[in-house]
Amino acid sequence: MSDDEDGPPIVKRSRVYYGSLEEKERERLVRGGSMSSRSSAVKAGIDAGNINISSGETMEMEERVNEHQHEALAAFERRRRARQITVSTDDAEVKAGLRALGEPITLFGEGPADRRERLRSVLSVVGPDALKKSRKDEERAKRSQEECQQTWYHEGPASLKEARLWLAKYSLPRAVERLDAARAQKEVAEATKAMRQQEQHKTLRNLNNFCSQIGDDRPISFCHFSPDSKMLATASWSGLCKLWSVPDCSLIRTLRGHNTNVGAIVFRPQAGVSLDHSDVCLASCATDGSVKLWNLESDEPVADIEGHDERVSRVTWHPSGRFLGTTCYDKSWRLWDLEVQEEILHQEGHSKGVHDLHFHPDGSLTATGGLDAFARVWDLRTGRCVVFLEGHLKEIYSVNFSPNGYHLATGSGDNTCKVWDLRNRRCLYTIPAHQNLVSAVRFQPTDGHFLLTGAYDNMAKIWTHPGWTPLKTLAGHEGKVMGVDVSPDGKLIATSSYDRTFKLWLSE
Repeated sequence: MSDDEDGPPIVKRSRVYYGSLEEKERERLVRGGSMSSRSSAVKAGIDAGNINISSGETMEMEERVNEHQHEALAAFERRRRARQITVSTDDAEVKAGLRALGEPITLFGEGPADRRERLRSVLSVVGPDALKKSRKDEERAKRSQEECQQTWYHEGPASLKEARLWLAKYSLPRAVERLDAARAQKEVAEATKAMRQQEQHKTLRNLNNFCSQIGDDRPISFCHFSPDSKMLATASWSGLCKLWSVPDCSLIRTLRGHNTNVGAIVFRPQAGVSLDHSDVCLASCATDGSVKLWNLESDEPVADIEGHDERVSRVTWHPSGRFLGTTCYDKSWRLWDLEVQEEILHQEGHSKGVHDLHFHPDGSLTATGGLDAFARVWDLRTGRCVVFLEGHLKEIYSVNFSPNGYHLATGSGDNTCKVWDLRNRRCLYTIPAHQNLVSAVRFQPTDGHFLLTGAYDNMAKIWTHPGWTPLKTLAGHEGKVMGVDVSPDGKLIATSSYDRTFKLWLSE
């Protein structure tokens, strides 16, 4: 083919094609060379001082680009993981999953599909195993809750059966007497009741500090009036227990026997009234698990009760005076029969240590409060847990039955005192009693017309019954109020404190 013919020749066309690639490569190299030469010229200008860089800072573009690349790759990886995560199409399960992960179960304007994508996105960040772990934690908490409400019963000795029959025969006549008194009280005119109540409230408002006595070198942990209201027993963290005459607060006797903090000392019913002074009249317990029995004639214990391996926080006499109840931090409470001189009941049921125990005025029931924030009411005649009281947020440190037989007060570390109605098994009223944990609660022992509480805010308070309104604040202690008590005749109130003193309060 000649050059004169129409159309470009094939050879020339190929030469132009390859020639254009070479020119492009050459141009790129030249441009690169010019850039390198330009960079060299800039460096030379900087060195000569003709170009001033005042900040002295430079930005590494490569690092910035790498950072953006890493973020983009991470986002891409999350989207890839999210596509591989299987999420339930049930909207209820999706909401449950979001709740378990601590995310809001729904957002404004969010539909089921958007919610599924949000759950998938969250799982792509925290990992798909996070939902399984949270569900396991929920199941574990649920099992723990069930264990708290589960009661364990053990076969007891033959003496326990005899004791239960004895308790039934003892409690039934007392219950009849209590109900007859309640019926008689119901027949009293309302105006008369109101007048009596006003007089009692006026007397309580006039309560003043009658006596303040330094009881020991260490905090006074507990105080308890004798049945004849003529003596007061105090327990101290020094290991000493002391008997004081009231109301003059003179020391009668120092009881020596414990080697560590004494948690409680209580008079036996009828001590100083019908019991001889040589009989067992008091019982005390300490943090080393020791429980000791005392009379009113000797400074030394007359007997030791052995069997506790951990701290015994409280001891309480049964109204009959035959049985002694002890609470232990091994999650159990025990009943001791002093006639047969043995432990007849070792009862579990709390998931943590049992701190306090109190017997029903009839002698048929006992209430226990534990560090698991639950209270239980046990039927001593059958051995069953008849009422489970749930509502406190922290440990229960004190329980006390009202003389009316159907109200129970509990004091807790959540700074509240709850009053429970055992007839319908519910919380009747929650008293926001103090600014710190409530260490002790006591109903008036004669007719239960007021409730006394002591707390770690250095105060004790008196509340009306049944209105539960504050009547009087007993302020004067410089430390935590650790124990309170009301004399059986209802005339005196005692408070013991961390400031090593106990105080008597009397209406003038």
